Amino acid sequence: MSTLVLLEHDRGRVRSSSLTAVTCARLLREVSGADYDLLLIGAELGEAADGLARLGARSILLAEHSDLSAPLGGRYSAVLAEAARSRGAETIIAAASTFSKDILPRAAALLDAPMLSDVTHVKAGPGGLRFRRPVYAGNAIATVEVAAEQLVLTCRPTAFDAPELQGGETPVERLRIEPSWLEDGMEFVSREERPAGRPDLTEARVVVSGGRPLRDSDTFIRVLGGLADTLGAALGATRGAVDSGIAPNDWQVGQTGKVVAPELYVACGISGAIQHLAGMKESKVIVAINKDPEAPIFQAATYGLVADLYEAVPTLTEAIRAGRRAGDE
Repeated sequence: MSTLVLLEHDRGRVRSSSLTAVTCARLLREVSGADYDLLLIGAELGEAADGLARLGARSILLAEHSDLSAPLGGRYSAVLAEAARSRGAETIIAAASTFSKDILPRAAALLDAPMLSDVTHVKAGPGGLRFRRPVYAGNAIATVEVAAEQLVLTCRPTAFDAPELQGGETPVERLRIEPSWLEDGMEFVSREERPAGRPDLTEARVVVSGGRPLRDSDTFIRVLGGLADTLGAALGATRGAVDSGIAPNDWQVGQTGKVVAPELYVACGISGAIQHLAGMKESKVIVAINKDPEAPIFQAATYGLVADLYEAVPTLTEAIRAGRRAGDE
């Protein structure tokens, strides 16, 4: 048996959240004995592959082609499916993200294989492998057995630790790319860059999030941006704030957005709908600021402050800055 792990990378660096799929593959190896291979798809992958040699994989597969420089779902899924066939992989794994959600369902269709999303645990059962995954916005956990020869799954990054390095070197192999795999009719148009200076939302140690009460994008940045920059935090938002045009789509945290589990999550003006809680309730410390004492967010919060965010957030920001200045003196 074997497992194929698809890793996400950007500008020569494999995303740390993507590496949690390696931990999931190791757990699968413990219960089934399946070795795992790592797969990188893109162009000029040498730099990204350099840091993978001690992750305990059987091999590192590089699928390099100039037409794969942008992560287009049709092309990447075709390459992933062919790589799985060539390696005889029974299981294909990637960490759940917008990247994998675009690619793995397509690959599952090409392989005619069932798919599970947001897997949080793997164990052996009397009828085969059993997988746990959240359902109903995380309010229940389903245990699933899949009766199939091949399976495609995404694992929830917040449920698995980063993999520890292991001894030994891993051989690197290059996958031959057929031109027919890239004939999908897609064309890469452009890429919008994230503003510099703030960490990626899914990898940040601290996240400052806001809801619809922020009114508009300028107010959102003015009120929450200072606190985020003071804490070295990423900015997040509720779906309501995103749908209202207050925050960009890639800041959305929740069931239909990104799932995060930072060390500190600061929720400002967020009521605490279950769809939003599904994306952040695994955070180690949750601080909620809301003027409504009955807001559901306080039930999930480690610390709660009943206050107007327009007064509380600037005061908190200045207090943190003053404390740091005093510490430097």
